[in-house]
Amino acid sequence: MISLRNVTKEYSVGEQIVITPVNNVTLDISPGEFIMIVGRSGSGKSTLLNLAAGLIKPSSGDVLIEGVNLWSMKDKEISLLRSQKIGFVFQFPSLLPSLTILDNVAMPAIFRSPNGREGGYERATELLATMGLSEKAEVYPRQLSAGEQKRAVIARSLMNQPQILLADEPTSDLDEQTEQEVMALLREINRSGVTLLMVTHSLQLLPYASRSFRMDNGSLVPLERRN
Repeated sequence: MISLRNVTKEYSVGEQIVITPVNNVTLDISPGEFIMIVGRSGSGKSTLLNLAAGLIKPSSGDVLIEGVNLWSMKDKEISLLRSQKIGFVFQFPSLLPSLTILDNVAMPAIFRSPNGREGGYERATELLATMGLSEKAEVYPRQLSAGEQKRAVIARSLMNQPQILLADEPTSDLDEQTEQEVMALLREINRSGVTLLMVTHSLQLLPYASRSFRMDNGSLVPLERRN
């Protein structure tokens, strides 16, 4: 489903300093897996996630989605592939404050096809019900708790029925109980057939994954599965 082949990402800082957050990483993710990558802040895990999403271009190496090399494609083709196959749950709040929760969730479908507006709102309503947010459909993001906002973001990430879900620290600002609720949702999404790649700083979340890795100074190290 996702393949990273000898991927490196470098950034130049000034004239002589080069930072390498991802260094020669190879990772193959099969359909239906739940892959988790842990690491401290600055270890390169979020950069790796953005590389897998095609949001940033590697300095070297290849990123493939279902065997297709992303950077052999034009920008519009990459954007179309992302909209069709990939959902995103970002670390920081990404709901638009001027839109209701229903509008926020329906937005990806409307952007993808303005003619599908009615069907988009129907699916958004169904997803909000699945997330336990039916009564919050017409309120604004500021009126939701942090956990409710996260569930709304997850609902939006599923609007276009993606085959892949990428999650960047989806529980970083949540209390323990809400964290467990969000992780239970992600596990159910994965069990429905969605391939999930998640990065986190929390070792306590590793049991949710089918495979896990540690990001350390740009390198990816496999971790033994915990029972």
